[in-house]
Amino acid sequence: MQKTASENPYKHMRKSKLKHFLLLFSVLSVLAFFTFYTFRIDLTEDNRYSISPYTVQLINNLNQPVHITLYMNGDLNPAFHRLRKATIDIIDDLSKHTKFAVSTTYVNPSQAGTEEERLQIFSDLAARGLTPTEVYMRDKEGKSMRKIIFPWMEIETGTRKIAVPLLKNLRDKSGEENINISIENLEFEIADALRRLTLKKVRKIAFLEGHGELSEAETYEITKSLSRYYQIDRGALNKNASVLNNYPLVIVAGPQTAFSEEDKYILDQYIMYGGSILWLIDGVKYDKQQLAEKGFTPVIEADLNLQDMFFRYGVRIQPVVIQDLQCVNTPVNIAPKGEQAQFDWMPWHYAPLLLSSDIHPVSKNTGGILSEFVSEISTIGKPKYLEKEVLLASSHQSKVTVAPAIASFHAAQDNDPNTFHSSHLPVAVMISGSFRSNFNNRIPPGDLFIERPFIPVGIHTRQLFIAGSSIIRNETTGIASDSTCLPLGYDRTTGFTYGNEQFLINAVHYLTKQEELIELREKSIKIRLLNQGISLQKRTELQIINIALPFVCLMLFAFIFNYCRKKKYAQKVK
Repeated sequence: MQKTASENPYKHMRKSKLKHFLLLFSVLSVLAFFTFYTFRIDLTEDNRYSISPYTVQLINNLNQPVHITLYMNGDLNPAFHRLRKATIDIIDDLSKHTKFAVSTTYVNPSQAGTEEERLQIFSDLAARGLTPTEVYMRDKEGKSMRKIIFPWMEIETGTRKIAVPLLKNLRDKSGEENINISIENLEFEIADALRRLTLKKVRKIAFLEGHGELSEAETYEITKSLSRYYQIDRGALNKNASVLNNYPLVIVAGPQTAFSEEDKYILDQYIMYGGSILWLIDGVKYDKQQLAEKGFTPVIEADLNLQDMFFRYGVRIQPVVIQDLQCVNTPVNIAPKGEQAQFDWMPWHYAPLLLSSDIHPVSKNTGGILSEFVSEISTIGKPKYLEKEVLLASSHQSKVTVAPAIASFHAAQDNDPNTFHSSHLPVAVMISGSFRSNFNNRIPPGDLFIERPFIPVGIHTRQLFIAGSSIIRNETTGIASDSTCLPLGYDRTTGFTYGNEQFLINAVHYLTKQEELIELREKSIKIRLLNQGISLQKRTELQIINIALPFVCLMLFAFIFNYCRKKKYAQKVK
């Protein structure tokens, strides 16, 4: 028994050494493993560190190595450093999902030998569309300094190269908000570039002409944005029923004259064969020039000879104009007649800020939509073969004026909430399903060139009806050659740009059945800033939690550990 007792300490020492050796070996093995293999687990609520399956699919479609040149390098302020880090993280994630090598070059355009060389580099980058951004920073001594930054990257594969903008510089947003929006859109911008690099056939969409539709200048901004994804064509039908066969989508934007039965037949059969149409139809007509000059304009019903066809498709655009207390302001001359003009800002109830649905992917996260002289859409019946969803609507304080009527700045000064008793009037409705032809059991009208046989029940497709062309129309400034197009959805009074462009781009993607592009745009990253009011109010409490509590927990752990250790070795001595 004495021998056993004397041997126990040595036996315990050997066990202790073995445990320490195994622990050290395990730690070294883990460190060696992570030296050659790294991974991340995304535990964030908004999945900010996860690449979407669609982006992974795009990078996998590349059949050759990819080279990325990042021009945002060098000394950066904290905001741009955060943007640069987010960009590098996405590049690293993409490189793990491709079977070909992804190489990256970091370039600082400002780091040139001489001033002449630096200016030449700036000029070359600007010629390729890589516009610089001026940033004011502070040096080590605290002095303010101006720095030129190029927030761009270029993705190159084979003989193709595409520039990718990294910074969203919205005029109505703060610097911090712009950086956050830029980080939100990083994956979308990169995925969009990859899509264009892998695209073998560009889809085509058509703007319909021949009925006084909005001109190229009035749709310049949306055309420019859509041309990144589609080939944009414009033209009339000219009694050719096959002219739209190669177009998955047709946009009818603000027609002013009536449609012939021949044109209606062509559009009807285009829908029956699975084509989609984006209708932007004005329910009323008004004289914009007379309104600007005299302060009033007659409002009359817009007779386009489309109501019978729309009725067949399950909608009716009412001959009314919506007024809404939730609207933009407009300058109004308040000076007496004959005196010098004196302008003041007044609410313009005929220009409502439409509410967008947060349920449907087209309208989700698009915010308010700027409009003017829009009408109400009524849905007719509830057939099982059609699905109807309201995407845009007025606020809870709105009303309608039935045409014919007079719209004036004086009448728009009525701000009595009791008169705005209507709520959430539909302005845009998405309808999906198998539509029934408006020409069933009817002889095809006129002298048409018909290539395909008539079908009474259509293939499943989608149509978007918007009761107002102002949503797609961009304003212009200047005259003739000196004119400039303003951003779509831009409010001159506030300088704020509303979500018209994003809404329409989402609508086009949805109508052409490319929902994956919408999903990338919906990805958002929230900046969770401290509430200053609550922070000051609970300052002492927060200090105790952040300073004292960790110390108390540490002392408690040390006490428990020491107590358990003493108890353990006391038993062994016995």
